[in-house]
Amino acid sequence: MGNILWFSEVGMDDVHRVGGKNASLGEMIQNLTAAGVNIPPGFATSADAFRHFLASAGLTDLIERELTDLDVTDVEALAVTGARIRAAIVAAPFPESFEKEIRDAYQTLGAAASENQVSWAVRSSATAEDLPDASFAGQQETFLNVSGIDNILVSVKEVFASLYNDRAIAYRVHHGFTHADVAISAGVQRMVRSDLAASGVMFTMDTETGFQEAVFITSSYGLGEAVVQGAVNPDEFYVYKPGLREGRPAILKRGLGEKAVQMVYAEAESGRNVEFTDVPAELRDRFSISDDEIHELARQALKIEQHYGRPMDIEWGKDGSDGRLYILQARPETVQSRQPAGLLTRYRLLEQGEVLLEGRAIGQRIGAGTVRVLGSLENMSQFQPGEVLVADMTDPDWEPIMKRASAIVTNRGGRTCHAAIIARELGIPAIVGTGNATTALSEGTEVTVSCASGETGLVFEGKLDFEIEENTAEETGELPTKIMMNVGTPEQAFSFARLPHAGVGLARLEFIINRQIGIHPKVLLAMEESGPGQQPGIPENTMAVIRRRMAAYAGPRDYYIQRLAEGIATLGAAFAPHPVIIRLSDFKSNEYANLLGGNQYEPEEENPMIGFRGAARYVSSDFQAAFELECEAVKYVRDIMGLTNIKLMIPFVRTVPEARAVVDLLAANGLNRGAKGLEVIMMCELPVNALMADEFLEHFDGFSIGSNDLTQLTLGLDRDSALVADSFDERNQAVKHLISLAIQSCKAQGKYVGICGQGPSDHPDFAEWLVAQGIDSLSLNPDSVVETRARIAAIKVKPLTTV
Repeated sequence: MGNILWFSEVGMDDVHRVGGKNASLGEMIQNLTAAGVNIPPGFATSADAFRHFLASAGLTDLIERELTDLDVTDVEALAVTGARIRAAIVAAPFPESFEKEIRDAYQTLGAAASENQVSWAVRSSATAEDLPDASFAGQQETFLNVSGIDNILVSVKEVFASLYNDRAIAYRVHHGFTHADVAISAGVQRMVRSDLAASGVMFTMDTETGFQEAVFITSSYGLGEAVVQGAVNPDEFYVYKPGLREGRPAILKRGLGEKAVQMVYAEAESGRNVEFTDVPAELRDRFSISDDEIHELARQALKIEQHYGRPMDIEWGKDGSDGRLYILQARPETVQSRQPAGLLTRYRLLEQGEVLLEGRAIGQRIGAGTVRVLGSLENMSQFQPGEVLVADMTDPDWEPIMKRASAIVTNRGGRTCHAAIIARELGIPAIVGTGNATTALSEGTEVTVSCASGETGLVFEGKLDFEIEENTAEETGELPTKIMMNVGTPEQAFSFARLPHAGVGLARLEFIINRQIGIHPKVLLAMEESGPGQQPGIPENTMAVIRRRMAAYAGPRDYYIQRLAEGIATLGAAFAPHPVIIRLSDFKSNEYANLLGGNQYEPEEENPMIGFRGAARYVSSDFQAAFELECEAVKYVRDIMGLTNIKLMIPFVRTVPEARAVVDLLAANGLNRGAKGLEVIMMCELPVNALMADEFLEHFDGFSIGSNDLTQLTLGLDRDSALVADSFDERNQAVKHLISLAIQSCKAQGKYVGICGQGPSDHPDFAEWLVAQGIDSLSLNPDSVVETRARIAAIKVKPLTTV
């Protein structure tokens, strides 16, 4: 066997020869280059060459002596032992023949490179790395911007030494790998000049929920090692696989990262240095790659996943010299793909506390403990089991203490950094990218770290009670009615979609507007017309926030429509092919006023609950232009992205003429009821809706009963008032009579009827009554879905008579 193997002559059958990373690069060069997957060329040293080097220098026996009986939980002993082994490896000379082969391969590789391609990456690739059942991500070293053969030789030796990093030694012990059975290969590969452009990591599934139908991409300026290390909070994108395969625009979500720093080449004598520099302010507020590049990356990811037949973890870079996108690594995803099929574990807080901090959630778990702020690994001996680790950022060197933490909170890092990967694998909740955790959290205080509420992780003051619920996603057999879900925001859509369901019966558009936009639509319309300058009546500090939020988009109108479309599309994709009923905005005037700039455009009402809301707002001359933005977002998702499982729901329709006017307005904006399967549902939430159900149904495809407002308006109770809260009950006979009328009318006309109010989630007997009435669907809060399904499956009753 030779000491040097070219990437083009190895594949996945050669992991034992060149390690997982290099074998994967060869596999892709051989099989995917023709399909448009771009991989820079290179060569690898063999595992046999590594073993021969150790033996020839007398290092094999030394390493065995050092590691036998080493207690890797003793962090100080681990550090001393690892340092001795690494120093011995670096000091040992290469066998003469081995060094000559590296020099000859470098000459061949260098001759094939153009004049501006004079820099190289020397990457580690262990023979136990990137296996389907273990993630060794970041355990060994990679060296970037290496120039000249002498520096390459030094880097190869340091790659070999990195097999005995403290983190790598501990990881092998914890995962049952024998040290002597693991060898290492060094890959020498042309550097992609992403220091002049952007780079990042992508997964062919959602890293938090295991959702399989999206490609998750992170991106930041400069070399990708900054993203991998967690030194930067990158941009994030989700791309919908089915839409991508159909050649449609398929970006579900865009998340603008802080991108405060970038890793670039350093001008240094050593020829292999990199450094961090600040990203210019004007670039931080823009996405680091274009929509076209996002789609191209996702297409390459799909080809890689299809070839390997499993979810993949991929590093990529954009070359600032030639403008092309390159794949730098591809390994199997090893966390979500190992989760037991059908097992749903949910963490739920049972009480609330003061929120001290928030950031990007990793792990969908909850942990609590005493804060321990560590500035460096030199202080790791202070860390006690069960504490909450708080640091600027962590990397795999921190694994020995990460294993003992109840939770992790960092200033920097994104959801694909090494620390996040390790935290997921260890089953520890982590919040990354908080910005100021090390100063905001005081050492010795007790906190609760919750990653159980979507993409945003929260640090609460004090130790809060929480529960862990385990369910299986098994079907309970045929049900007498469909069980759908009420989904508040797109952030938790991928997670909730794992529950057994028949789709979404209520998704509130105002929740998307509030969380993903936060700006009153009329402010943006005014800016579209007059420019981004000061708007009358709106403070300059508010305008500065507004301008910063929309800086990454083409303009104010585009910002509102795209952000809204992203939220709608995420919901549609998560639950496809099941229906997702989007209720168009139902803010009350006081709620709209809370949006940025909203005070300038909203009236002051005595009772906003029964004021300027719902359908009346849509058709009014005062708000119609803003409503048309909602229509445009829905039309984009359905017609352009192809998510035709999206249905619409109109809230608070007071009169039949108002119903007709809204449907006509939808049609005028390209949302024709019946076209491309578009169904328009009406909220049945006013007594008049049930009493005149037949007339209203002439204009809609069915009813969704809003039991909250229907109860309020039937009984004359303000549902927000604590003074009369004891009298609020959806099971009141008058309310049930109106609901029964609505169900009968829909059944008589062969139209859909469901309920999306709180009642069925709170009252099992009410849910059973609705089933007996023949309702088509119950749309429930996610936390009551499993229990209600089981109860509904057991119902064996005859339909009840009308109340």
